[in-house]
Amino acid sequence: MKTNDLKKRLQKDRPMTMISMRMPEDVIEDLKRVAPLLGFSGYQPLMRAYIGQGLRVDLERLEGSVDISTLVESLRNQGVEESVISMAVAESQGGYEAGE
Repeated sequence: MKTNDLKKRLQKDRPMTMISMRMPEDVIEDLKRVAPLLGFSGYQPLMRAYIGQGLRVDLERLEGSVDISTLVESLRNQGVEESVISMAVAESQGGYEAGE
């Protein structure tokens, strides 16, 4: 994450927006139980931490990724066999599946 973005995220007075989402009751109860054990003042700050943590992982992965189609085209232009390219693409996409 870039330094400027990180500084903005660490500001305590960042503007907040109210949202509404449906969650299973047992999940909320678990969050309420776990939050104080992890040092959070309540379940909502814990939820924000969980969401922020996952978001930072995905942003890092997406911002740091190479445009795969450009890479594949470059490999083809350099004479790399199609089977090797196909295996490499399949292998690179195996590390992350949406919904995991």
